[in-house]
Amino acid sequence: MIPPLGLLTVGAMLPSDWEKRVVDMNTSILKDENIRWADYVFISAMLIQKDSVRRVVNKVKKFKKPIVGGGPLFTTGWKDFTDIDHLVLGEVEETFSTIVEDLKNGTLKKMYTCKKFPDIKETAIPDWNSINIKNYNSMCVQFSRGCPFDCEFCDVVQLNGRIPRQKSKKQIIAELDALYKTGWRAGVFFVDDNFIGNKSKLKKEYLPAIIEWQKTRNYPFTFNTQVSINLADDKDLMELMVEAGFTFVFVGIETPDTDSLEECGKHQNINRNLIDSVKKIQNIGMEVQGGFIVGFDNDKLSIFQRQIEFIQKSGIVTAMVGLLMALPKTRLYKRLEETKRIIKMAATGNNTKITSLNFIPKMDKNTLINGYKKVISTIYSPKAYYERIKTFLREYKPKKKKAQRLNMYYLRAFFSSIWYLGIKQRGRLYYWKLILWSLLKRPGLFPYAIGFSLTGLHLRALAQAC
Repeated sequence: MIPPLGLLTVGAMLPSDWEKRVVDMNTSILKDENIRWADYVFISAMLIQKDSVRRVVNKVKKFKKPIVGGGPLFTTGWKDFTDIDHLVLGEVEETFSTIVEDLKNGTLKKMYTCKKFPDIKETAIPDWNSINIKNYNSMCVQFSRGCPFDCEFCDVVQLNGRIPRQKSKKQIIAELDALYKTGWRAGVFFVDDNFIGNKSKLKKEYLPAIIEWQKTRNYPFTFNTQVSINLADDKDLMELMVEAGFTFVFVGIETPDTDSLEECGKHQNINRNLIDSVKKIQNIGMEVQGGFIVGFDNDKLSIFQRQIEFIQKSGIVTAMVGLLMALPKTRLYKRLEETKRIIKMAATGNNTKITSLNFIPKMDKNTLINGYKKVISTIYSPKAYYERIKTFLREYKPKKKKAQRLNMYYLRAFFSSIWYLGIKQRGRLYYWKLILWSLLKRPGLFPYAIGFSLTGLHLRALAQAC
């Protein structure tokens, strides 16, 4: 969906007269000629890409090229990659000038570590010229690093700290300008782990500046990001986000069970009606996408049905449900390790695979896995999924926009949905019921009905692969 923002930012920090090539293995193939050409191969990756990284490392080693590894995967799991020539752990703003000098002098060290969280007001604008933007569904920018919350299962605090650090208002506008100059005119994902970590600054400084930037350019971008559920408590903030062009937010709901929320330290989700909070965000004009987890120690046998009922009532169309995973360096991992419940297998970062369960759950393992499969298969069955789209469209009140011209993209999507969902796929009856209901009850949101229907193809494939 999005380009590798970390690599593009690091590329921009290298001297401008150095030749650089970016190979994003989500869109391109790493060819032998790329490796032969290089003096150094920089690899950045997340935990879920660990197996791929191992294959890349082995391939590069055949050409005897030095490797520099950095990013979240290496920061938390460098002990699995001691054969890599050079490791850069943590954020690089304060260490990178030294790394560049050592590169110039041929004296690159085995390991560079930044043990504190640097000021990001000097972070470079990503090198967008290194990629073909047409390969992507969305572009991305980063506004802040860090999260004020400390959920037990999350590694954000370990990677980026608990005090959110923001770029300057000038930086954000410069990054939007850089994207605008590439010709991009579509979605932009703010990759922050919690965009609203400092609500006061957002409302007073940043969002008004983004709104003004959007207005003067006739709103070239739509935005989306990740937030905590307490966004629903601040109407002014939500209205500013909508005015700035934010169309959807991803929220970590995790579970409707209060005991499990208490267990994992998700205190911001406690003492509130979670469904009402979701609907407040939907009513203001933003779609809510949600993350859900099963496998907490306090989960009871009823949790699977409760998750299904919550997801259906909330109208969260894109509900990403996963098994609890003990990620390296998290408080959860340490607790389970102390009680000898960690299974000696590497965490994969993919919490939708039943084989990724890397600890001994309190619930019977087979019961947990079968319950998880039940949740996934139910919420993405045609009947439940199309009904959830209707629930969302009843609540969703998007900001009125200028009328868009009908183009081939929309026509292709419409006729594709008819062919794949209205003729070929099972669940045809529910598809046609949604189409008729949307045309009669919410005609202004008909494109959303088509778009969500097509998204369901991917989500059902994901569910079947679990």
